[in-house]
Amino acid sequence: MPGLPRTLKLPPSGWTLAGLLAFYILAGLFGHDPWKTEDVIHLAVARDFLDPGHGLGLSLAGQPFLAGPLYYWSAALTGKLFGWLLPIHDALRLASGLWTALTLTAVYYTGRELYGQDSAAASPLLLAGSFGLLVRAHEAQPMLLLLAAVSLLLLAASLLTRKPGAAALLAMASLALAGLGCGLAGLLPLLVLFLPVALLQAQPRLSLLPLGLSLVGGSLLLLGCGLLLAKLAPLWLDAWLLREWTLFATPPRYLSDLYGLLGMLPWFSWPLLPLAGWSLWQQRRQWRTPAILLPLTLLLALLLLLPLTLSAKETTAILLLPPLALLATPGVLSLRRGAANAFDWFSGMAFSVFAILLWVGWSAMIFGWPERLARRAVELEPGFQGRFDPFFFGLALLVSLWWIWTLPGLPRSPYRSLIRWTAGLATAWLLTVSLWLPWIDYGKSYRKLAATLAAQMPDRKGCIAELNLGDAQRASFAYFERLRFTPLDGDGHTHCRWLLVQGHSRTELNPPGRGWQRVWEGNRPGDRKERFRLYRRSAD
Repeated sequence: MPGLPRTLKLPPSGWTLAGLLAFYILAGLFGHDPWKTEDVIHLAVARDFLDPGHGLGLSLAGQPFLAGPLYYWSAALTGKLFGWLLPIHDALRLASGLWTALTLTAVYYTGRELYGQDSAAASPLLLAGSFGLLVRAHEAQPMLLLLAAVSLLLLAASLLTRKPGAAALLAMASLALAGLGCGLAGLLPLLVLFLPVALLQAQPRLSLLPLGLSLVGGSLLLLGCGLLLAKLAPLWLDAWLLREWTLFATPPRYLSDLYGLLGMLPWFSWPLLPLAGWSLWQQRRQWRTPAILLPLTLLLALLLLLPLTLSAKETTAILLLPPLALLATPGVLSLRRGAANAFDWFSGMAFSVFAILLWVGWSAMIFGWPERLARRAVELEPGFQGRFDPFFFGLALLVSLWWIWTLPGLPRSPYRSLIRWTAGLATAWLLTVSLWLPWIDYGKSYRKLAATLAAQMPDRKGCIAELNLGDAQRASFAYFERLRFTPLDGDGHTHCRWLLVQGHSRTELNPPGRGWQRVWEGNRPGDRKERFRLYRRSAD
């Protein structure tokens, strides 16, 4: 993004488009601690691969972690390659940037195939500008791998008639990524999508051969990886396959999950949904053309299939964004002048006001002005003390000046409002993580709590038992202090010397029996619901 000329040529192409998308991908990907929930869980699992002697199976804090391994392998690879240059969590999280880049690239070429060269840049810009992808693209998230698989399948479908060989290879890669990345839950929806992909072609029979070859090739890739895991991590592979079958055999809550996806789609996909609706209205008489029918059919098919295998979560909903972005592409470029100007004005004003609010909030945290806002920040995160960071201040100032400089510098074009929106969203996100990062880390990071907990066990030997410890908490303690935990047996017994209990009430925080002496109790600042107690065997 830096270095854009004052008179940007539209539509963007080449290095200009690559710079826009690279700015989006890199903004906020680095520089922050592993955060509670999924980010720290996936980072902790990937980091275990860097330990000497670790096999191909997944583990979390000393316990097997049953999930598709490919994302964690890729994160471990980026951690190995760039761990000398970046903090290890940033190096591991770089894998998310690579999978997001693959997704945007596939969506770009799909848009070019469906709508032509002049419209191709709109498709990845729309996808990058959606609310739902913003946070997920900048955390450790295996669903980004499945997002790339869906995007590759869309590209394969658009190329099936003109380049059947390339389409077969892309579809094969899509299946392999889905199976190794998310298991049966990710693989089955893509397999079912092969049917509409074949039927939507002008000559369906001609598409059967490349699709059949891709099925065979994808199956062989999955089989080869399965054989490798069977040799190097047989116990983990057996446990993972058993879990996959158990999840597949469990009846889904189809209607509730479908309702959940439909409920979050309007805000999650903004502004794609209204633009896609405008596209359908504009081309209602040409709805049978591949440019409309292909993304529309795959969008509806995904919407109906995902509740069968994946629960209704934000991480699942991002899979609906690529076909929705493709549907919205002709709509955003055919907005009437009044609507386009309104979208452009709203984008410039909204993100400019948001940037001002971020700077005012930063001033309150660092300098104590405005006083009322400063008091509110401390109330939300008790004990927080802001510190001036020259690097992040300089980065935020540079991005803010760039935003001001480019506000009047975009020429009139159907692309102007779209670029303003996507660039503004990325700018606002980068300002958020630059200016507010210490405050966000203070509330989301377990670094200080993990250090305090580890300090209570300077002579810890052997194992640490745990009771009611969540995956995010287990991952945080394992990541920051390399603690390893062992669950209690069925009768609540353990041979471990130490016991860590998580709970909300006194009853939940009590040990499972006698013989335990409480050593420490604590929680993160501002989080009164999540408390921990550390016990040691009284006999010791």
